Amino acid sequence: MIQVCLNGDRTRGQHRTVPQTPDELARAAADAVAAGAFMVHVHPRDDSGRETLETRHVVEAVGAIRAATPGLRVSVSTRDGIVDSARRTLAHVSEWPSPDLGGPDCASVNWHEEGAADVAAALRDNGSGVEAGIWTPQAASRFVATNWPWQVERVLVELIPGVTPGSDGPWAAERILAALGMSPVPVLVHGEGRWAWRVLRWAQAAGYDVRIGLEDTVHLPDGREARDSAELVAAAVRSEPGTPSQWPVPDAPG
Repeated sequence: MIQVCLNGDRTRGQHRTVPQTPDELARAAADAVAAGAFMVHVHPRDDSGRETLETRHVVEAVGAIRAATPGLRVSVSTRDGIVDSARRTLAHVSEWPSPDLGGPDCASVNWHEEGAADVAAALRDNGSGVEAGIWTPQAASRFVATNWPWQVERVLVELIPGVTPGSDGPWAAERILAALGMSPVPVLVHGEGRWAWRVLRWAQAAGYDVRIGLEDTVHLPDGREARDSAELVAAAVRSEPGTPSQWPVPDAPG
């Protein structure tokens, strides 16, 4: 499975086609699905283009995507920094409607962040699935010590240069996966920036679900700037994993 991540916290100054409005997200999602994506992850934006957890904007973004691509599963973010405290994050998420009433199908919850289990519980109570974001071996150990591994929809192993321990994305992924052990749910592995393509190829070869899109990188495997997330998805579908020496590592930062 390829999940497409359409925007994240990326600005128009970083890439001119980053989708922000519900209509832009809907068109970008439809294009990515046509290119081979199976699921979409978005960061809803407010009227000023800033990330938001406010119910109105979340429902508008999710609704527009569903209208353009019926049956597509839509994930949103609850990351630290969208609002200024864990308490406010929980308050917003607790207000979201169930998926059948316009809420997201699922949302990512970073397990190293304050209040992660409370946010996950609020999503579960709303009827939304939980994607557990695991950035470090320590977060993986904390996650498996709870009863949540059996309650989430999937585990997201997220490799971020300068944040995830390690000098190489696949090696860092192996450390986190070792700490996770045998997962009772699907595992999606992805990297960001200069690790994005190397991690994607490694994860494809290892049989994991993967993610790509403008949130993770703006560059194609050969280092050229991608037109949009659909072009990144097409590149992920088109190329074979190959051997480690063949995995592309663009010089340009993602």
